[in-house]
Amino acid sequence: MKIRIGTRGSKLALAQTNQVIEKLKAAYPENEYEIEIITTKGDIDMTRPLDAIGSKGIFVDEIEEALLSGRIQLAIHSMKDMPDTPKEGLIFANAWTREDARDVLILREAKCLEELPVGANIATGSKRRSYQLLKLRPDINICPIRGNIDTRIRKLHEGNTDGTQLDGIILAAAGLKRLNLENEISQYFSVDEMIPAPAQGTLAIELAESNKALLEMVNALSDEETSSITFLERGFLKTIGGDCHLPVGAYAYKSADGYTLMALFGTEDGSRLAATRVQGKDASQKLIDEAVARIKEQLED
Repeated sequence: MKIRIGTRGSKLALAQTNQVIEKLKAAYPENEYEIEIITTKGDIDMTRPLDAIGSKGIFVDEIEEALLSGRIQLAIHSMKDMPDTPKEGLIFANAWTREDARDVLILREAKCLEELPVGANIATGSKRRSYQLLKLRPDINICPIRGNIDTRIRKLHEGNTDGTQLDGIILAAAGLKRLNLENEISQYFSVDEMIPAPAQGTLAIELAESNKALLEMVNALSDEETSSITFLERGFLKTIGGDCHLPVGAYAYKSADGYTLMALFGTEDGSRLAATRVQGKDASQKLIDEAVARIKEQLED
């Protein structure tokens, strides 16, 4: 069987796709695997902030169209970039083991957040990250930034597009680790300090719903615990009605007592920001609904 796999062309997207192919080759060496790079709307418009361009579909629409047409059989995305529901006719495979879900700081000179001077410039394109950072350091100046990981690190050292000298940037640990850039990290944020984006660190493996044989092959390599965690985090995103215009975070984990779901949601301008932590024996919609109810109660108060 020849399996054509669609992905964006960034270093991170290709690294993620090659990691998936390595696992598929190890499990199914009889198949032939081919990468097809697909340019998305989000790759073309690299100047405007993400929330000014449109929905999360800006990084996936063209890839999903290639799946629906049969041009490719699999698509690899970062799950955190995906809309809460795939297009009609498509399906996500069960999640494979995820990478480190935490957010991190890369600093130009300082060693940690506490060492930064008052009014330091920290760049991020995420409202979720911005508002949580300001909870830790209200004096920080948040700067917008776009681009892939290499571009953002270069802007940190050479200056942002508008000429601003940056003191630091916030990125996902998962992407840096997948690119073997872990040595660039100055500080990890704990999930208590900064709740990650829903399913951060998890890959989305997408395919046509009708392709039952391939779905069964991919699902055979999935991780049950990660699938349950992804269900909780993505379920919170869908139930609360989050989108790229709003700060929304979710982080779930399993312990001896069951599952814990940490969640964050707020207004677009950050004037109201609510967070909660709920626990239950199972990774269920009931747990998601409890988190959503607590968040809404806080925001109403």
